[in-house]
Amino acid sequence: MEETARELAHGYGPRVHLLDNPLLGSALTQLSRADCALPRTLALLRAIYEALFHEAARELPRVAVEVPTRMSEAHPKAGRVKAQVLDPAGEVVVCDVIRAGIVPSQVVFERLLSVLPEGRVRLDHLTLSRVTDASGAVTGVNLSGSKIGGTVQGATLIVPDPMGATGSTLVRAIRHYEEHHGRPTRVLVLPMIVTPEFLRRVLDEIPQAVIYAGRLDRGLSPADVLATPPGTHWDRECGLDAHDYIVPGAGGMGEVLNNSWC
Repeated sequence: MEETARELAHGYGPRVHLLDNPLLGSALTQLSRADCALPRTLALLRAIYEALFHEAARELPRVAVEVPTRMSEAHPKAGRVKAQVLDPAGEVVVCDVIRAGIVPSQVVFERLLSVLPEGRVRLDHLTLSRVTDASGAVTGVNLSGSKIGGTVQGATLIVPDPMGATGSTLVRAIRHYEEHHGRPTRVLVLPMIVTPEFLRRVLDEIPQAVIYAGRLDRGLSPADVLATPPGTHWDRECGLDAHDYIVPGAGGMGEVLNNSWC
């Protein structure tokens, strides 16, 4: 089992980070409530992604710098700061998976623009939707009307899609990039809520993926499994119902966040 001061212990391996932050947990709990009004939901979502990306940014390339501060005029030698910063030469692409990913991706994009040259940061838009059968079960992903601004070859690709359910949308998105726009060096996946099923599929199919999640939902697992640390009985863990919605989850976030139910 792996554990740090800011992460939950689990058995999913080193590419999975389940954040243990009471402020983040409080925001997720409030957002998940059925009586959480849309304005508050959007405000909470922004706060959640500020916190998620704050931790996940450690995965981005860094360089050592030494720069003068406002005190350097009075103290030419001592008034300089040495620090590790995000590499200004690194290419970072944020992928907005429409519809639920619109707000999270904008939050991450704006935060990156505040510290990196704007020529090194790009925001792409992928229009993906679930394809379901007559029973409502997910059978695939439909991709149309997407706007991708260039290659991702050698770049870090960040996907801030809120709900990590089956993994089919994420895998399809990465396959689309690899087939048409190059292969990213690293894929940084930022679901606010994730299931064991999602983790297994993404880790198996996207070898360069690293996942940072605000909450793990495995609410349909047997009671004896729920009594053990996450990942102990991965093959018996379950977080999806018959229609591939997360339990306990937060509902269909694409519909909720856009106040659009068709």
